[in-house]
Amino acid sequence: MALIELKNVSKQYHKGNEIITPLDAVSLDIEEGEFVSLMGTSGTGKSTLLNLVASIDRPDSGSIIIDGINITRLSRTKLARWRAAYLGFIFQTHNLVPVLTAYENIELPLMLLPMSRKERRKRVEIALGTVDLVDRADHYPRQMSGGQEQRVGIARAIVAHPKVVVADEPTGDLDADTSDQILDLLKRLNEQLNVTLLMVTHDTEAAQVAHKQFRLDHGKLVQTGGESFRPTVVSERNKSAG
Repeated sequence: MALIELKNVSKQYHKGNEIITPLDAVSLDIEEGEFVSLMGTSGTGKSTLLNLVASIDRPDSGSIIIDGINITRLSRTKLARWRAAYLGFIFQTHNLVPVLTAYENIELPLMLLPMSRKERRKRVEIALGTVDLVDRADHYPRQMSGGQEQRVGIARAIVAHPKVVVADEPTGDLDADTSDQILDLLKRLNEQLNVTLLMVTHDTEAAQVAHKQFRLDHGKLVQTGGESFRPTVVSERNKSAG
């Protein structure tokens, strides 16, 4: 069974008298440890699909099952608990809290989990090391470059050891060299930590670092590149969302 299963997922919006359907009975399986990229022109539903997988929004029909849990059936309280334990989100604009240091920004998701201060410190230090920012732990966002800020955002996304990380245009605001560095980092996280990644991008070259590439067109999902993926066998984890 795939880690992420979208089954006939549809989503509509009303704009005046017009009905817009960014997702029309979309189905997609993503294996554990797989890196998938999603492209499409503006307004095609890329971010809509990402938000559904991240449980920020709900589909009008269909189901989304992640690690055996049908998140479309969870209450708001259970969804928040599930999101904190299972999901990491990388934003295009970093979304760092300006009055917090890099360390404190990375620690934020852990504050929602039943975890000791000692364990939080250990995880933050590991995350900082993973993105090569140990020497920037006490720096504020205004004291860092755009690439460093994005690294902090990536560390924050992985600090809780999530099963799934979704990335919304993670290189959209970066120059070419910094974009390459961030993509190399994402690829390394995927390969070394077995993080399952779903990335939305408008950049064809960025999309090609993924195992599989898809495009959304008129509400339909079409695979444009990549081959079959063999998931890494990992130990079973507790599937309860609480």
